[in-house]
Amino acid sequence: MSERRNTWHAEHKAGLSKGQRAADVLRNGMGSWPFVGIFLASMMAWALVNSFVLASNAWDPYPYILLNLFLSMLAGLQGAILLIAAKRQDAIAAAMAQHDFETDVQAEAEIKKLTAINNQQLEILRELRQLLSDRDRDGGARPQ
Repeated sequence: MSERRNTWHAEHKAGLSKGQRAADVLRNGMGSWPFVGIFLASMMAWALVNSFVLASNAWDPYPYILLNLFLSMLAGLQGAILLIAAKRQDAIAAAMAQHDFETDVQAEAEIKKLTAINNQQLEILRELRQLLSDRDRDGGARPQ
C-alpha cells in the first residue's frame, strides 16, 4: 500500500484551536443555501405564528420588535464570526503564498541543475562531432 503523505494543509488543520474550528464550521454553515432556507422559513413561521395563529395573544405582535432584537444580535454575532473566519483565511492565503514561493525556489534550483547538465551534454556532443569530423578529414573510415 502507498504511504499517506502529510501535506501542509493537514498539518495546518491539525494545529487549529477549538475556537478556530468552530468559526470555520459556523462560517461554512452560515454561508450555505440550507442556512438561507432555514432562516427564511423560520422568519416566515415567526410572522405567521405571531400574526395569524396567536393573533390576539401573540408574544411578538407586528412590527415584531422582539424578532428585530434577535436579528440584530444575530447580525452582530455573524459579523464577529465572519471577521474571525476572514482573519483565518488571510493566514491560510499567506501560508499558501509562502509554500508557493518555497516551491518556486526549489523548482528554480532544479531547473538550474538540469540546465547545467544539459549544457554539459551539449558540450560533449559538440566534442564528439568535432572528433568525428576531424577523423573524417584525416581519412579515417567511419565504423558501420
